Amino acid sequence: MTLLQARGLVKRFGSFTALDGVDLDLQRGERLVICGPSGSGKSTLIRCINRLEQPDAGTITIEGLPMADLQALRRRVGMVFQQFNLFPNLTARENIAIAPRKLLGLSRAEADARAEALLDRVQLAGHADKLPSGLSGGQQQRVAIARALAMEPVLMLFDEPTSALDPEMIREVLDVMVELGQGGMSMIVVTHEMGFARRAADRIGFMDQGRIVAMAPPAQFFDAPPHPRLVRFLDNILGH
Repeated sequence: MTLLQARGLVKRFGSFTALDGVDLDLQRGERLVICGPSGSGKSTLIRCINRLEQPDAGTITIEGLPMADLQALRRRVGMVFQQFNLFPNLTARENIAIAPRKLLGLSRAEADARAEALLDRVQLAGHADKLPSGLSGGQQQRVAIARALAMEPVLMLFDEPTSALDPEMIREVLDVMVELGQGGMSMIVVTHEMGFARRAADRIGFMDQGRIVAMAPPAQFFDAPPHPRLVRFLDNILGH
């Protein structure tokens, strides 16, 4: 079943066209990785899906419904950013529980119980009472993932979630994302982590100059790249 459908997405910033007529379909439970050079439109694409940016043209539907209502969208689509964006004065538990309380009407006890369960899911049981300053970067990003999951979204978007992390912290975040995908979560992940893409993606899309110019399963994407620009990209980042 198609979960998300985007047609003809265009987004301009002044004279620069960030998205140039992008079409995209995502099936329920599918894990899609988007990669490409800097400035190719990757982050703009998922920011348009989450309505952090308003497309200049095109349509986006989720489960067949146009997502014009921002509040409804926030409840159905979770997003994890490069920076963790946690509230510095709130504990890990409080960071996760605040949106379910304010937007879903959960009681404090219900929201706290949901937060504790999610902290356990992202391997942070025992860290509920710590402030972000008491957590490593990898731990903060896992709290951010738990916070997005607390709204029980139908789709999770990740915008280069490991780019702000030290190398030794990247694996712990990627492992949580792999587990989410294996659990059936629908995901779109913008990342340069090609090992994660090969390991976890159902399909990988390659963007260049505001367009998706290649889309393939991991084996074909890496072993028989379907576009010459993708061949050059893989040569550069994998050192072929």
